[in-house]
Amino acid sequence: MKNEKTYELVLTALFTAIIVIMAFTPLGYIPLVVINATVIHIPVILGALFLGPKKGAFLGFVFGLTSFINNTFKAVTASAFVFSPILAADVIGISGVFKSMYICFVPRILVGVIPYFVYILIRNLLKSRQAAWRYAINGAVSVIFCISVRAFLNNLLKESGNTLAGTAAGIVLGAVLFLGLTAMGHKKASANVAFAYAGLAGAFTNTLFVMSGIFILYKEAYAQALGVAGDAVIDVIMGIISFNGIVEAAVAAILTAGVGIALAQIKPVKGLKD
Repeated sequence: MKNEKTYELVLTALFTAIIVIMAFTPLGYIPLVVINATVIHIPVILGALFLGPKKGAFLGFVFGLTSFINNTFKAVTASAFVFSPILAADVIGISGVFKSMYICFVPRILVGVIPYFVYILIRNLLKSRQAAWRYAINGAVSVIFCISVRAFLNNLLKESGNTLAGTAAGIVLGAVLFLGLTAMGHKKASANVAFAYAGLAGAFTNTLFVMSGIFILYKEAYAQALGVAGDAVIDVIMGIISFNGIVEAAVAAILTAGVGIALAQIKPVKGLKD
């Protein structure tokens, strides 16, 4: 018991250090063709899986704190105030303190909680003898993936107006994903698939809660900061979700599965006996 607590304390410190290093160096971002994919939430997701949701929530808080510091003291974008209570107070008054506290911390804390329960749920369902659960889960994820790929490609090719190509690519890749997940759905691979789902859940938790919070709490101020009309904010947000969000979710799924499988050889996921 004592060794277990010591091990978890060391692992918590390690994940915390990784988050801080990623947040204040370029290591927290993967440069792609058109965007930078954020990967700072990966150690938070892994911490939730191997240390449990309580320590995962702490790591999420650390993630939020680094975001607060970066956006307050660097403020590299016009919309940095949505993550900084100090800057938000200057922009919209005292209410901005509470709004930015929510956007900066709550989504990131949830990143350290939700993936754990998604992993447990998905793994148990995939291990069940009822194949219908596996097909339902794999089908739902594949459909979401198909829609996401279509939205991503349509945003990428919007100037050409060729939506057919995005739709066709989405359908093909969605079908490939469904077949791949189904093939991996046997008992031995269920943990590996569950790691990928946990990564997806963590990335989408961050993106969806942050962007919905911005739309609900900061619609007008965010539009003014970006120099767009208030009605255009929803288009900007949907573009970010379908562009950055999809790429980050895919990266999170791959990295969480890869690192998670390796760590599971040393330490099982928190709360699992097998």
